[in-house]
Amino acid sequence: MYKPIVSQISSYIKLTVLLAFLSGILVGLGFLIGGVNLAWSFLLVSLVLNFIMYFISDKIVLATTGARLVSEQEAPRLHNIVEKVSSEAGIPKPKVGIISSPVPNAFATGRGPGNATVVATTGLLNMMSDDEIEAVIGHEIGHVVHRDTLIMTIVVAISTAISYVANMVFYSLFFFGYGGGGRDREGSELALFAAAIVAPITATLIQLAISRSREYYADEASALITRKPLSLASALEKIESFVRGGYKMKVPPSTSALFIVNPFKGISVAELFSTHPSTENRIKRLRKLAEELS
Repeated sequence: MYKPIVSQISSYIKLTVLLAFLSGILVGLGFLIGGVNLAWSFLLVSLVLNFIMYFISDKIVLATTGARLVSEQEAPRLHNIVEKVSSEAGIPKPKVGIISSPVPNAFATGRGPGNATVVATTGLLNMMSDDEIEAVIGHEIGHVVHRDTLIMTIVVAISTAISYVANMVFYSLFFFGYGGGGRDREGSELALFAAAIVAPITATLIQLAISRSREYYADEASALITRKPLSLASALEKIESFVRGGYKMKVPPSTSALFIVNPFKGISVAELFSTHPSTENRIKRLRKLAEELS
C-alpha cells in the first residue's frame, strides 16, 4: 500500500504557511476597510459557497469537460488499470470516465478516496502503452490520495474572497473618489487602493504555487505506487509534445489546472504564472526518482 514519504510532512507545513498567508491578506484588507470582522465575514461567506461547490464540483467538472462515465464492458483496458493502481494505493476503485478527444490527457475529480472519478481522453488510450497509462493513472490516484481537490477548493475559496473584497474596494474608490478628510485620510485611502491592486495578484501567485506543488507530489505518488517513474516521464513528454504542436482540447480554460498537463499551455508562459510546473522539470525529478527507486 502506498504511504506518503517524509517529504509530504514538509509539503503540508509549506501548504499551511501559504494558506495562512492567504488568510492574512484577506484579514489585512478587511482591517484597512473597516476592521477584521468584515474580512472574516467575507471569508465565511466564501467558505460556505465553496463548501457547497465542493460536494457538487465533480458533477460540474464532468459536465463541462464532456467526460462520460464508462462501464467495464465499454473500457476494459482502462478499468483494469484503474483497478490495479487504486488497489496498490490502498483506496477504493474510483469511477472511470472518458473524454472523446485526440489530445492525450487525464484528470481526477471528487472529494477524496471514497468519492473520486478518474478520466482519460481517447487520445491518451490510443497513444500510450499500458505502462504509460498506468503511470498517468498513478498520478491522478496520487491527487485522490492527497485530497488535492479539497486543498484547492479551500485555496480557491480564500482567493475568491480576496478578489471580491479587492474589487469592491477598487471600484468604490475609483468611482466615488478619495475623501477630503485630510492628509491622513488620503494616505490611508492610497494604501487601501494599492492593497486592492496588489492583494489579488499575490493571492493568484500563491494559488498557482500551491497548484504546482500538488502536481509534483502527484508525480512522486505515481512513482511510488506504480514503480514506473520513467513511464510517467515518457507519457508527460508525449503529452507535452502534442500540446506544443497546437492541438487544443474542447474544454473550458478554467479546468486547465485539473489535467496532468495544462492543455492550454503556451510556449513562452513563465512557470511562475502557470498552473503546472514545467514538464522539463517534472521529467528531471522523475528520472532522479527512478535512480533512487532502483
